[in-house]
Amino acid sequence: MRILVTGGAGKAGRHVIAHLIACGHRVLNVDLAPCAVPGVFNRIADITDAGHMHDVMRSYADFDELGMGQGMPGFDAVIHFAAIARIMIVPDCECYRVNTIGTYNVIDAAIRAGVKKVLFASSETTYGICFSDVNRQPDYLPLDEDHPTLPEDSYAMSKVANEVTAKSFQRRSGIDIYGLRLNNVIAPEEYAEMFPGFIADPAQRLRNFFSYIDTGDLGHFIDRALATGGLGYEVFNVSSAGHSVDMTSAELIAEFYGNVELRGEIADRETFYSNAKARKLLGYAPAHDWRGNLGIGR
Repeated sequence: MRILVTGGAGKAGRHVIAHLIACGHRVLNVDLAPCAVPGVFNRIADITDAGHMHDVMRSYADFDELGMGQGMPGFDAVIHFAAIARIMIVPDCECYRVNTIGTYNVIDAAIRAGVKKVLFASSETTYGICFSDVNRQPDYLPLDEDHPTLPEDSYAMSKVANEVTAKSFQRRSGIDIYGLRLNNVIAPEEYAEMFPGFIADPAQRLRNFFSYIDTGDLGHFIDRALATGGLGYEVFNVSSAGHSVDMTSAELIAEFYGNVELRGEIADRETFYSNAKARKLLGYAPAHDWRGNLGIGR
């Protein structure tokens, strides 16, 4: 496939690009900074500039596409990750502006260019817990896509607005647009750096529901989303299979979620950030576990 990725210079973006290239896809990265993954071609463009996005949607993906006599080919899919990555990087109003206008421009340009599938990064923050001013708890566990999205901060607000925008674009166009409510993204090199601290102090993972998404599992999710058509508009929680701390589900519930409603059984090490919908509709099967990266038996 020819795939346009926005935000490939970021952590999730560069790992997804590396995975796509390894799978044999032709990838064009569109970002304010280049992605250094071998095999990717970069275009420097601003997602908040509509003209930039309409330009890159009909773009060569490397010099070898010149001379074919067919003009600039279209893309089979767009994966939109470019954004202000969280609160407290830029002023709140700028975070909201960049993320909402950028997503509007990317999806609008993709549809007008004839792209038939768009995947866009939403967030675990949409549920209003990660960046809440008080220590809010989920209404129930496991937390699925039907849980209310009531955020207080500009980043999560922008992601909720983007989901509404994407749903509206899908209704008008009829193409497949899937939103990825990404759990905390963890790259392989981060396990040794971060997870010993999580084991020592599990409470620091409370705002992430004690969950995470390994970049390898994220690549697998992208594979399944690209391969599965006809769903129209959907949002998916994107998480790995288990917790990011060395406690069982029962122990975590007893210590942190004593007053939270439990809906169904939760296995000993099963993520609270439910990926059951992705498993059912996409055939998603996360396989990475932090214990393997640290050389610890399951």
